[in-house]
Amino acid sequence: MAKTYRVGVIGMVHDHVWKETKYWQELPNAELVAAADPNEPLRTKMKKERGVKALYADWREMIEKEALDIVQLTVENSAGADVLEAVAPKGIHVVCEKPMSATLAQADRMLKAAEDAGTTLLINWPIAWYPAVRTAHRLASEGAIGQVFQARVRMAHCGPKELGCSEYFYGWLYDAEKNGAGALMDYCCYGAAFCRSLLGMPKAVQGVAACLVKEDFPVDDNASIFMIYDKDFAITEASWTQVPSYHDMEILGSEGTLITDAGKLWIATKDRKEKAPADLDDLPEGEHNGPEYLVHCLETGKAPEGMCNARNCRDAQEILEAGLISAREGRRIDLPIAK
Repeated sequence: MAKTYRVGVIGMVHDHVWKETKYWQELPNAELVAAADPNEPLRTKMKKERGVKALYADWREMIEKEALDIVQLTVENSAGADVLEAVAPKGIHVVCEKPMSATLAQADRMLKAAEDAGTTLLINWPIAWYPAVRTAHRLASEGAIGQVFQARVRMAHCGPKELGCSEYFYGWLYDAEKNGAGALMDYCCYGAAFCRSLLGMPKAVQGVAACLVKEDFPVDDNASIFMIYDKDFAITEASWTQVPSYHDMEILGSEGTLITDAGKLWIATKDRKEKAPADLDDLPEGEHNGPEYLVHCLETGKAPEGMCNARNCRDAQEILEAGLISAREGRRIDLPIAK
């Protein structure tokens, strides 16, 4: 008989939780059995919208009382390490919403907890399930545009509150300790993870972060991190003040360019005068969203790959931390960060 995975949710203050729990309920071999969050209105919403009956104010009580195989982790960035260190020794696998953590030290703790316990830790990035992004990554990796010499990833919108995020979500996004920074952590993280997966680890970074538009704002509303490699460089950009929203990338190679554009992918090569649409890859079986991919990895015995690989995401966290230090101190930061 096929295994049915018992899933518990830890944290509902990350608004992505509502989409992710829907994905869990769509899986035939997973059962959403429990959820925990200290905010009573969120527990009520989970019961009403997802039908979860076993609800807890304290996630530690939940993991003691419930027999769980998997945890959906949707807490503040700073809270993930404590959860991993508690659930991994119980043999519980985790899918953690991006980014991995608020600090590099927390990411190291999470990775160590999972590796010591032999459990799977998957970091979920919404863009990892975009066919245009997946296809661009594959084509660039296969040399379709020659040697990549530059990549630019820009993630931007008008701001979490202005966009309609819940107060539970933007409340901690605007807290530098819980988030790790402001827009830099929330949105530069995408480019850091993508470029780490595509290009490897840079040798140095230069970062800038500031509050450019929002008055009396506690964290940065715009940021950029410049990643320096031996034969190429990459830029990850973040904005909480841009209208309209923009979530796309450009990858430049010696033989051409790849450009994502609102779900489409364009390619230009030396033998063409104009860019042309590229055919998009179908997402592989078992790789349509984070919950599905974690179950697929558990069923096949394979480790998560690409942007979702926890070790890659730990490295992306080092890029983010170096960028934050660089922005604060106004200097280039060599990698690895000196301990």
